[in-house]
Formats: sequence, C-alpha cells, structure tokens
Amino acid sequence: MGPVLGLLFGVGLVLICSSFREPAPRPAPRPSRLRPLLASAGLGEVSVAGFLVVCAVCGFTATAVVLVASRTVPVALVFGAMGAYLPVAVLNGRARRRQREFAEVWPEAVDNLASAVRAGMSLPEALSALSERGPEPLRAPFAGFALDYQVSGRFGDALDRLKDRLADPVGDRVVESLRVAREVGGGDLGRLLRSLSGFLRDDARTRAELQSRQAWTVNGARLAVAAPWLVLLMMCFQPEVIQRYSTGAGVVVLVGGAVACAFAYRMMVRIGRLPTERRILS
Repeated sequence: MGPVLGLLFGVGLVLICSSFREPAPRPAPRPSRLRPLLASAGLGEVSVAGFLVVCAVCGFTATAVVLVASRTVPVALVFGAMGAYLPVAVLNGRARRRQREFAEVWPEAVDNLASAVRAGMSLPEALSALSERGPEPLRAPFAGFALDYQVSGRFGDALDRLKDRLADPVGDRVVESLRVAREVGGGDLGRLLRSLSGFLRDDARTRAELQSRQAWTVNGARLAVAAPWLVLLMMCFQPEVIQRYSTGAGVVVLVGGAVACAFAYRMMVRIGRLPTERRILS
C-alpha cells in the first residue's frame, strides 16, 4: 500500500508543478501548396481535400482501365500515377490562362477607373462600377468587392478580399497602388491611373511576344515526353509484348523511363520558361 501512496503523491506533485508552466505554443499548420494554385485558377472555393479526392479518383480510374487492357500491373501503375497528376496539370494550365487573360484586360480596366474618377466618381464607386462596365474576366471579382464594401463600408478590408479573389500578381500591384492613392489622397489619382495603364499595356505586350517565342520550346518538350508513353499505351493491345514489362527488367525500364522523362521535361521547361511574377503583400 505504501508504494501506491508514494506513486500517487508523486503524480500529484507533477500535476501541480505542471499547472504553473505555460503551455508550449503549437506550431502553425503549414499551408498547402495547392491552395494558392486553386486560387490562381479561380477555384478558391474548392477545398484542397476535395481536389485530392479528384486526383485519387482519376488515378484509380486510369489504373483500372489500363490494367483491364494490358493485364500488366507495373504498366497500369505508371499510367495511374499519370492519371493522378492530370488534374494538377489541368489546374496549372487553367491558372496560366487566367493570368494571361487578366494581363490582357487590366489596362482596359485601369482606363475605365481613370475615366470614372475623372467624371467625379469616388474610388470605391469607380471600382464597384467595374462589375458592370469592366472587362468580362474581371467583373465577378469586382462584383464581390462592391458587395463587400456595401456591407462593411471598410475600403481596406474590401481591397484585401478583392486581392484574394483575383489571386493575380498584376492585380496585387493595381490594388496596392489604389490603396496608397486612397490613403495619401490628393488630385494625382487620374495621372497615377493613366501611368499605371501605360505601364501595364507595355508589360503585357512584351510578355506576349516572349511567350509566343517560348511556345515552341514548351510544346516540343511536351511532345517529346508524351510520345514514348503513347507508344506504350498502344502496345497494351499486344499482350505478348506488353507482358514483358511484368518482369524485373521491365519494371526497371519503366521506372527509368519515367524518371528520365520527368527530368528532361523539367529541364526543358526551366530552360525555356520566362520569369514568373510573384504576388506582393499577399
């Protein structure tokens, strides 16, 4: 009985001492890399978990289809991995297209802002008017801004939510310029907007020329990577040939080919890619 009482007494002392210690701060959860990508693609309302489920379903479907066609597990797993990555590739393409669309229409949107300010409208009213008179790709985010400002009346908070909806580097520059112009005040807002419009137009023109020259490099890299796997997919209809990839040597060939293709594609894209703009103060 004595050892039990001693143990209980020791546990009580430990609990009393621990009550005076401050709890260690919990580390903040690391944000997922998919969240900024979803926002850039205009799918900010989609959860990361839901997107991962879509990737898993695509991978499982590709694995099952190729397995039925080839009856070769290693080949099916390789195409299953490609199928799981397909939604990520589509999301990246959608984000790039959305960014290009925004870059093309931002000068027109800034011109509309300058015209509205010159006509005597306040800056929040001019921004809200873009939801009706602005370029089509930008109307939905600015409609959200108009609703936020109408509900809260806080211009800075509405601008922050507008940046989150746009998720665009050019949009960040425009929003921060408008924020500074609003806080500083003065009569130079129209001149600032005209200068910003000219800068954005020149930047979009230069980037479009570079992207047209870059396209052949990226398309060539995609074709070079896709060609051997298309040939392998066609070989699935020849059972006596595709069964050779079930052996150890066949698995080595598949894994080595996949690693070589991934490395070569990344190198080609890195060599031919343009400097990417990063979001500021996001």
